[in-house]
Amino acid sequence: MFDFVTKHKRWIQLSFVLLIVPPFAFFGMESYTRSMRGGSDIATVDGVPITQQEFGDAMRQQQERLREALGAGFDPAVLDTPDMRQALLDSLINQRVVSARVFDSGLTASNDSLQAVIRSMPGFQRDGKFDEATANAQIRARGMSGDSFAARLRHDIAVGQLTQAIGETGIGSRAVAERIAMLLNQRREIAEARIPAEQFIGQVKIDEAQVKAHYDSFSARYRTPERVKAEYLVLSLEDLGMAEGVTDAEIKAAYDARASQYAVAEQRRASHILIPAGPDAKQKATEILAEVRKSPARFAELAKKYSQDTGSAEKGGDLGLFGRGMMVKPFEDAVFSMKQGEIAGPVESEFGFHIIQLTEVKAGKARPLEEVRKELAAELAKQKGAKKFSEIAEAFGNMVYEQSDSLKPAAEKYKLKLQATGWIARGGAPDLGLVGHPKVLAALFSKDSIEAKRNTDAIEITPGVLVAARVIEHQPEQQRPLADVKGEIEATLKREEAAKLAQKDGAAKLEQLAKGGDAGLTFSQPKAVTMREAGNLPADVQRKILAADPKKLPAHFGADRGDQGYVIYRVVRALPEEPRTDVQKTSDMVNAHRLAGALQFESWLAAERASAKIEINRANLEKK
Repeated sequence: MFDFVTKHKRWIQLSFVLLIVPPFAFFGMESYTRSMRGGSDIATVDGVPITQQEFGDAMRQQQERLREALGAGFDPAVLDTPDMRQALLDSLINQRVVSARVFDSGLTASNDSLQAVIRSMPGFQRDGKFDEATANAQIRARGMSGDSFAARLRHDIAVGQLTQAIGETGIGSRAVAERIAMLLNQRREIAEARIPAEQFIGQVKIDEAQVKAHYDSFSARYRTPERVKAEYLVLSLEDLGMAEGVTDAEIKAAYDARASQYAVAEQRRASHILIPAGPDAKQKATEILAEVRKSPARFAELAKKYSQDTGSAEKGGDLGLFGRGMMVKPFEDAVFSMKQGEIAGPVESEFGFHIIQLTEVKAGKARPLEEVRKELAAELAKQKGAKKFSEIAEAFGNMVYEQSDSLKPAAEKYKLKLQATGWIARGGAPDLGLVGHPKVLAALFSKDSIEAKRNTDAIEITPGVLVAARVIEHQPEQQRPLADVKGEIEATLKREEAAKLAQKDGAAKLEQLAKGGDAGLTFSQPKAVTMREAGNLPADVQRKILAADPKKLPAHFGADRGDQGYVIYRVVRALPEEPRTDVQKTSDMVNAHRLAGALQFESWLAAERASAKIEINRANLEKK
């Protein structure tokens, strides 16, 4: 286990850094050199301000991420509470403290390491290689210059160096790993009974006053989001390849040049019985071989009985089809010198002694041209498209950037179809296709696109696909009239009231169960759950199930499931722990190291915050 951790130290360190490094890219280097101070700042950390704009940007980024995850129905107001605003401010303060210590320590990234990171970034690559034009377009799409992006990235690398160095001082013990394993491997058998809210809908009555009160309290939910109509161009490697076309002569030439690629080598199928190397291994293998030769038809049975190759023994020793170069040489040489049905052995390899039965010989053959014509044509078209794409991509990007008042010149020059969208909400929608990509949406809703009516940059959606778009109509966020949303509100209120009735009914049934009654419930078939494998159980339910005292089972508890109703869980019994696999043991040790590292970083950060001069303007923090 410890060998694994040693050999994979860099991977573990990287995982740790990704776990604890905060998103420093949310603010720029200019925050640390700003000399102007204003009364609108929310806080200062050692004299460096956290401005209203910076706080607002961070809040909007959080809202956008949740809107993307939860859909257009997400209400941004849920994040605009005193507790959430304080949590966001704490995050920004932590970032300031860590960044200040980076500067104090003199940590920085060398030009070589910075260049290596930039060249390895997937978004800056085309066909698996770094592409400068793509990188420049991506950086412009983020509203940054090359210098500001490099400065920000250099800072983020230095932050990673510091947090990694601190985290590495925390080392998880074997005892901690065992404790983690014990918690993760607890097993309980449970059953559940559902009380759906739906069954109470008919009992709910909603009046006009309730509808009006809900509308007034949650007006933000009933706003038409800001939206735009756009036109756009797609420059696609695939489309360029199809436009170029591929001739029969080109396909035939490519097939002839790759004749060996389409030749399928001979394959053989064999079964074996493996006896690992040891003092008496060869003698034991010889005895088993004699038993096999007496009853060849029992080979599979004897493999299950004697073979120490756990992967194949359960399948009667069957190793499936394989070609040359796929097995260890002594084994392969023996198999490819045998006749079908023949039994040979003992054959010695680095794994021990093998008794082999050759069960199938599949002769080699060449795939005909007609069989591979389509894939060859597609590959050649892709190659042509890639060549064409590399020739014009940068010029295309420059044209839409320089002639920013229209996409028509680029459409005409590169013979691209100028396509139009319907209304696109700021949060996007699943069916928007390429225009719905987060990078395109961010560009369309930028100030440049909406107010200045400029084209977006040519944005790389995937390698070999560029999209340039332009806003042609904009509609700001608007409040929907009560009359238009009355039906929606009534349905929402009915669901909420039905859920309350389900919860009340569930609580009453839970009380009956506590008194020894059956409460008229129908429970599902019991199933086993662990901390590692909770199925679809919510985290809070999982914790309650595993916290149930094994000496006081069966036990019952309820869980409110909102619009879905109420669920009563029965913890039937505690099950014995299952033995851990080697992979799980390694994972538990890695988790112990991560936990130790995270605690070490948390302690360090708390100490640094305590020594920093932090001033918070509560009045500005509470401003909406």
